[in-house]
Amino acid sequence: MTDWTTEIEAAAARIEGHVVRTPVARVEAFGLGYPVELKLEQMQHTGTFKARGAFNTLLAGDVPAAGVVAASGGNHGAAAAYAARQLGYPAHIFVPEMAGPSKIALIRATGADLSVVPGEYANALEKAQAHEAQTGAMQIHAYDAPMTVAGQGTLMREWEAQGLEADTVLIAVGGGGLIAGAMAWLQGRRKVVAVEPQTSRALNAALEAGAPVDVEVSGVAANALGARRIGSICFDLARQTGVHSVLVTDEAIIAAQKALWQECRQLVEPAGATALSALMSGAYVPEPDETVAVLVCGANIAPDPFAG
Repeated sequence: MTDWTTEIEAAAARIEGHVVRTPVARVEAFGLGYPVELKLEQMQHTGTFKARGAFNTLLAGDVPAAGVVAASGGNHGAAAAYAARQLGYPAHIFVPEMAGPSKIALIRATGADLSVVPGEYANALEKAQAHEAQTGAMQIHAYDAPMTVAGQGTLMREWEAQGLEADTVLIAVGGGGLIAGAMAWLQGRRKVVAVEPQTSRALNAALEAGAPVDVEVSGVAANALGARRIGSICFDLARQTGVHSVLVTDEAIIAAQKALWQECRQLVEPAGATALSALMSGAYVPEPDETVAVLVCGANIAPDPFAG
């Protein structure tokens, strides 16, 4: 059984100096009538938490001459390519067409080799696995690998060190790497609420079925939260720690995205606003004495408002 506390502590020491210690804020906004603690992880390198897992994976192992390969809906690919460049390794990234021009441009800007394939994340993963088998490159999995999860777990470790007070933390879920890291670090010390779009509900469906199952994916956040099947590490931790699962509509996500800009001047992609949308829409209603925190996790809005 994995000693997650030890693994996350080791990851934190490993990636120190390679990632941003992102800021936190306590705000009274969004028409909620109570304060919310925010962790602004969209200010991380390449705009998401993904750099944490990518750096941890590369720094923990021996990278072969063939370099690094990763499959991604966009954000993980950008982070893996960035980490590889910073550490001097070649990288080949596979993304589906649905990644969109903004995230594709972000990956290309790192200088990595990029292949855009038809279909969804699962199709990109098949191509990345074939590349790994053919070349011997190191695969950096987007969410279902211990080094990835331990790297993402450094975010919750960091947040607690910054004085997190909330009883409950709301986190958006795609493949489950981020929330798995949070659950692995917290070990039930705080309530964790998994927030997913109704149209991309891999964890919710797995909890309902009693095992990971394939789901259809679509909607405004699908290029970040569009995993067809939840990661096994996340599923196991969710069952062990008793995660609370809620679903939100695309309309609620867009409303939260707008609110973060209009009230806090934080420009985020739909996935980055998904956790907040659960509070704003009433998909999750805290108890009267319950204090809450929201992880804001992605900045790579499409289309890029400043692309030219």
